[in-house]
Amino acid sequence: MTRFIAFYLPQYHPTQENDKWWGKGFTEWTNVTSATKLYRGHYQPKIPADLGFYDLRLSESREAQAELAKTYGVEGFCYWHYWFGNGKRLLQRPFDEVVACGKPDFPFCLAWANHSWAKKQFDKAGTQEMLIEQTYPGDEDFILHFKTMLPAFKDKRYIKVNGKLLFVVYNPLDDLSLKRFMELWQQMAKENGLEGFYFVGKTDKGRRKKEILDWGYDAVYNDSFMNIHHKLNIVVKVLIEVRKRIWPGPDKYAYKDAVKYMVGESSKDVREIPVISPNWDHTPRSGKNGTLFYDCHPKYFKGLVKRVIGLVKNKPQEEQVVLIKAWNEWGEGNYMEPDLRFGKQYIEACRQTINAFDWTMDGTL
Repeated sequence: MTRFIAFYLPQYHPTQENDKWWGKGFTEWTNVTSATKLYRGHYQPKIPADLGFYDLRLSESREAQAELAKTYGVEGFCYWHYWFGNGKRLLQRPFDEVVACGKPDFPFCLAWANHSWAKKQFDKAGTQEMLIEQTYPGDEDFILHFKTMLPAFKDKRYIKVNGKLLFVVYNPLDDLSLKRFMELWQQMAKENGLEGFYFVGKTDKGRRKKEILDWGYDAVYNDSFMNIHHKLNIVVKVLIEVRKRIWPGPDKYAYKDAVKYMVGESSKDVREIPVISPNWDHTPRSGKNGTLFYDCHPKYFKGLVKRVIGLVKNKPQEEQVVLIKAWNEWGEGNYMEPDLRFGKQYIEACRQTINAFDWTMDGTL
């Protein structure tokens, strides 16, 4: 059976840093609820349904998310993990509490979002001002990083591939010291009775895949959700830029066209993990400078799920991993959770397709 694992954003609780940068009480919901329509027919704001405007400091909220995901065919959550060097973390509270309290009883793994934060990433009027910088101080910090996360690594819920801990790295080639990071962590894992790590680095449209693997990563995840832009011919790209100068507004692509380019034959490679996205609209964060898919609909996502299952079904069972981008990135219009427009149709599309493949066993519907 295909192993669907969904990226999970923990930015749904106030933090001291976000209070300082954006104002008291800021969470991801702040951008979501302030989103406005930028053109006729634009689906904004996007409002959550069953789970509401949850607070991830509450165990009940985290358990409700997990129950929903489990019911509809998601194996586990891949929590975005923020470690900036010198022991500095952000948004760690929800995950730390999941580990500490043992609930929800639902598999998890980590994705290290090893990138700096600038204002423009989270605010439509933002600048290049650096909020916090990603650093790599060296062995001592890598060791501290490992020891800090060791309770999670030893947790029976942690997701494994071939017995090894699945650990995703967002910027796999960001610094040469990441080679040393992987070497140290593999060593320390074995010293602590673990089999080791299954390191996965991000590639965008397959670029630098060989280099990432040569650095020592076990696999890449191919984040090609916006591949449609690169499939446009040069004339269309020029016309888009001209339009933006005359009538400023977000870059828009039809979702039914975008899904054609999200996954491809390279997904059959045992060392490549495909990524699928149900929707995308970054305008709550970036306004008219954003990008979005329009006419997103669960029926198109269902076709994408069917396609990706067919691409990975001949891999060894443990390596039939598919990453869903994302479970709850509401500020990017990128989520599986129920909303007021489609209810549970996205997660239902996932479950229906999985069940159909289980029934036929040969990947035909």
